[in-house]
Amino acid sequence: MDEKSLWEKCVAFHGHECGGLTIGFKAALYAKKLLDLGFSEDEEIACVSENDACGVDAVQVVLGCTAGKGNLYFHLTGKHAFSFYDRASGRSVRLVLRPVPEGMTREQSFVYYTDTAGEELFDVKEPRLPLPEEAQIFGSCVCEECGENTATRWIRIKNGKKVCVDCWGSYDRFHI
Repeated sequence: MDEKSLWEKCVAFHGHECGGLTIGFKAALYAKKLLDLGFSEDEEIACVSENDACGVDAVQVVLGCTAGKGNLYFHLTGKHAFSFYDRASGRSVRLVLRPVPEGMTREQSFVYYTDTAGEELFDVKEPRLPLPEEAQIFGSCVCEECGENTATRWIRIKNGKKVCVDCWGSYDRFHI
């Protein structure tokens, strides 16, 4: 698929054009180039996004990394930074967005992101986090308080009962 068609597919998925979508689009394309990536049908490629902004939608469309498939992870730092991992080759890269030139309006920054190559937009670094393990399938258990089916990985024990995280509540020793 050519770049223009891929961009249009990203816009259709996201709902509108914006600078944030462009950032993720450029990051995904640059990662494809650096790591020689294709589209992830399963968990061949993994992405750790350090934000939950618009660009994540482009990563999903371009590389096939999705939360539901288990190869899109969030490590929220508030940065426009994405780590990409190729499970087959063991290669990885972290792309960190450089600041836009000072004084740009929102519209000007959109044009800047659109017209600028990934090599100029991102610093290339080593990922800070190791490659996340592949997704696991867990059994289910019924919460003994609310009666809702819950993955066993998320069950807690409260007063001798198996309960879900919502029914377990939080533990804060300073605000009892």
